[in-house]
Amino acid sequence: MANLKDIQRQIKSVSNTQKTTRAMKLVSTAKLRRAEELAKRSRLYAQKMNQVIAEIAGRIECSKIGGIDNRCFTAIENPKVVDIVFVTADKGLCGGFNIQTIKAVKKLLKEYKEQDVKVRLRGIGKKGVEFFKYNETEMFDTVIDLSSKPDKERSDKFIETSIEDYKDGKIDALHIVYNGYKNMITQELHVNKVLPVDTTSFDCTTVQASSMLDIEAEDEEKMLDSLVNKYVEFSMYYSLIDSVAAEHSARMQAMDTATNNAKEMVKSLNVEFNKARQAAITTELIEIISGVESMK
Repeated sequence: MANLKDIQRQIKSVSNTQKTTRAMKLVSTAKLRRAEELAKRSRLYAQKMNQVIAEIAGRIECSKIGGIDNRCFTAIENPKVVDIVFVTADKGLCGGFNIQTIKAVKKLLKEYKEQDVKVRLRGIGKKGVEFFKYNETEMFDTVIDLSSKPDKERSDKFIETSIEDYKDGKIDALHIVYNGYKNMITQELHVNKVLPVDTTSFDCTTVQASSMLDIEAEDEEKMLDSLVNKYVEFSMYYSLIDSVAAEHSARMQAMDTATNNAKEMVKSLNVEFNKARQAAITTELIEIISGVESMK
């Protein structure tokens, strides 16, 4: 039978842990509300930007012989160098949130390795960066404190290298991998190929009929080139916003589960403590009775 003091010490320790996890859950819940609202507004902006790019690109694709003369819209069949940008959290205690992103990146790395394609791995977030460094995976560059505090200016500066290198022909594709927010209890993994922009879905009939943009033909390509930069930059920034909302959601769930587990453990330890105390009292009574009987 366990010592009563040891059980009391365990109960106190688990109770303190329960208070901590409950507090962390409340903090994540409050942060999630703000992050969720920002993610929703940003999602609408991203959708509108995608529509504008698709419409302008579709008009050029359908009106010009040979299609769009822009590398950002040209499919490259045999890439030689690609950029993979991943986003993880700076902190743990959020269930499988980080490991899902890491697994997706590892899968992508393996696929490109089998194709003999060089990968420039670019990491955002302490947990992912530490994982790949520990496993001696070469990394092109890293940022530690950006995923926890998304900043548009820093995000644009980080992804600018990939945009310029793609336009200059130094890389042939750009992927952004992150775990995004779906709802309060679900996160959704995203493996987005941002560059080159996919043109396979352009429908000339639909584009011409539904166009609401009044743009001069000679200005379309200039505007398209400018929009591509904004599209990639916002894709990067949106992935950070979406990721931080998903992180708070995952941590809220993890802390809720931990709090419930701690509560069940305290109950179990209390039962064990009561049994041990009852056994100790019974033993003392037996000893007293035995002592009295031996004195007769």
